Amino acid sequence: MNMNELMQYVTYLVAAIGVMAFVVSVITQVIKEMPGLKNIPTATVVVVLSLVLCPVALVALLTWQGQAITWYMIFACMIAAFVVALVSMDGWERVAEIWRRTKYSEKK
Repeated sequence: MNMNELMQYVTYLVAAIGVMAFVVSVITQVIKEMPGLKNIPTATVVVVLSLVLCPVALVALLTWQGQAITWYMIFACMIAAFVVALVSMDGWERVAEIWRRTKYSEKK
């Protein structure tokens, strides 16, 4: 795998996280106004929605592409669902802050 392919996959991953975060945010805003869900914390609703919608989207995508669904794809999707929930709750600023803290910086 060369660097161009790797960057292409990273771009797809970031785009997928952004789209899923948008979908989760919109659905959260719609269903939080329902009478039974007003007392539930918004963060809980976001995490549950992410954990449900991300695997559903992955299964739909893999079915559409005609690829086999394996256990490690579902496992990786569950981990990605927490990233989607994080982005949905706190936005890209929190993700950028984590990136900045983990990035190598040369101290002089």
